Amino acid sequence: MRQTDLIIIGGGVIGSSVAYHLLKEGFEGEILIFEKDSLYEYSSTPRSAGGIRQLFTTGINIQISRYSLQKYLTFPEDMAVNGEPAEIDFRQHGYFFLAQDENWSELKAQAELQRSYGVPSELLTPDELQNVIPELTTHDLVGGLYCAEDGYLDPYSVMQGYAKNAKQLGATFVCEQVERITHESGVVTGVETTTGDRYQAPFVINCAGGWAAQISENSGFPIPVIPLKRQIIQFDTEEPLAKQLPLTVDPSGVYFRHEGQYFISGFSEKVTPGIDFSWKRSFFMEQLWPILGHRIKNFEHAKIISGWAGLYAHNTEDQNAIVGEHPEAKGYYMACGFSGHGMQQAPAVGQCLAELIHYGQYETMDLRPLRFERFKENDLLIEGAIV
Repeated sequence: MRQTDLIIIGGGVIGSSVAYHLLKEGFEGEILIFEKDSLYEYSSTPRSAGGIRQLFTTGINIQISRYSLQKYLTFPEDMAVNGEPAEIDFRQHGYFFLAQDENWSELKAQAELQRSYGVPSELLTPDELQNVIPELTTHDLVGGLYCAEDGYLDPYSVMQGYAKNAKQLGATFVCEQVERITHESGVVTGVETTTGDRYQAPFVINCAGGWAAQISENSGFPIPVIPLKRQIIQFDTEEPLAKQLPLTVDPSGVYFRHEGQYFISGFSEKVTPGIDFSWKRSFFMEQLWPILGHRIKNFEHAKIISGWAGLYAHNTEDQNAIVGEHPEAKGYYMACGFSGHGMQQAPAVGQCLAELIHYGQYETMDLRPLRFERFKENDLLIEGAIV
């Protein structure tokens, strides 16, 4: 049985961010990061749409995203390794929620809340929408909520930036699959892998994304998180657009943005929970294309280039992350259940969770609204802007 100081389950963007920030804050013990997928072939991070936005409906999510956006702006320089910038291709082309009559009042209230936290969100008229996207069909829209600071980036590069820096500071990645977290009398003792190997540690952090709930349940600590498949389709058009697109969310929930010279689109379809990475052309033809073709005339003539599927670690209670120590297991910390917000929240969550573990309290930002206890206390944090 190997003894170490802290174990992180999951080496995606959240796990790597937590490791990096812990070491940056001065954690002097050994950190082992267990990542069963050494090539990140099925990791949720590189399969993400990469959207970065501050257009949320709860104060804590707005604060988290505002902090994280500022970190992404300086990420290449801050996370440079041996003088080589950690480029993440952050494109501030903006983020749009389009509105029809039924959701216009909600967007107006959201804009007011966002501005109270310093977010420069704007409510645009149909004519102003076309200033941003000239080809946009607006006859059935009353306006849109827009933030020019937001945009999208390369998720894989962000993850690699955190992982490389964590390794440089002393973290070790272990290519093994964790089966469960071990504990005695309400205190964490370490982890056990699927091969039966045991590692002892007083701290275990569950950052396993779509697999986090199964590991926690195997350990005797069920959490309200399920894995949901989310498909993304990359396509091309016969006629290019005049301007680079913001990440745009149609009132139907279908989103789209530029991806290099092509475009990507997706939708939170209703699926059976489970680990599933299959994608289908019919998803584009039946669910995406009718919406896309209606919203932007150039999309009427589209050609599928490729597609993929990733996992949302979906919190069934309030669609928000679970961050902090489990009340029934001292030393068991969680950063999971992000419901599609992990990439956007990784800098803030990594920093704040590192503070909680290293100093015993949050300092940069109080993430207690995301505590596990909120479910039992019926103090849910309902997020209205889910994509």
